[in-house]
Amino acid sequence: MNLLNLCDAVRQGMPALYECSPAPIEGVRIRTPFLYPDGGVIDVFVLETNNGYEVTDFSEAVGWLRMQTVTGKLTVTQRDNIRDIGQTLGTEFKKGEIIYRCNDLSEVSEAVQIVGQAVLRVADLWFLLSHSVSHSIADEVEEWLQEKEIASERNVRATGRSGREWNVHFKTSIAENVSLVFVLSTGNRARVRPITEHVATGCMDLKSSLNGDTSTDRLKMVSLFDDTVDVWRDEDYALLEPISEIACWSSPDEFEHILKTPSTT
Repeated sequence: MNLLNLCDAVRQGMPALYECSPAPIEGVRIRTPFLYPDGGVIDVFVLETNNGYEVTDFSEAVGWLRMQTVTGKLTVTQRDNIRDIGQTLGTEFKKGEIIYRCNDLSEVSEAVQIVGQAVLRVADLWFLLSHSVSHSIADEVEEWLQEKEIASERNVRATGRSGREWNVHFKTSIAENVSLVFVLSTGNRARVRPITEHVATGCMDLKSSLNGDTSTDRLKMVSLFDDTVDVWRDEDYALLEPISEIACWSSPDEFEHILKTPSTT
């Protein structure tokens, strides 16, 4: 079946809100009424195969979601959520593509709506990223450290001079350079000051417990701000600058340099 005939056949079974046209490379493109969170239109594609028909998004959903992250990669949690979406809707997730296969042309209309819904739900994982920022960023940082082959431990308990135990998001080791990294991340402006003050108190307490210990001369505190969310002010950075190295997640190269550079304190 040529593309125009395929498009006509698919269009007959679709609601009026769906538009069909030949795709630039292969198959036909269905413009759905669904939108990405940034307002972009969600398209899916119908391909004729030897065994029937295949509806796919050509990896556009995953590509869009990756663009919302600093590293350009999906977190483990996001990948797990995408697989869960596929199990719920009956779609396949293969090499980044969301795919639904059907045997008969009469099934294509439903398949298009299923893939459109799957793309929408994958894109909506961005909201999960927004509302669970600190967890998602910690996942990204962990994957980035693994990619850079930087030895690290996550959620390390460290005792300060006061006797209080602090949860340090990451402890990294590069040669003799050891860093305790606090990740500051929130999407709520009301939480900015409490988070900053908490990290400041933790850094001061831990630094005090290390004073005079020659075995920790190369250990330093690092405050890693998730500046991909526009909630931080100059005074937040200024509060932590005297007691820790300041890094921003939007500049991972600078963060890496800080981790590799010996402490000067």
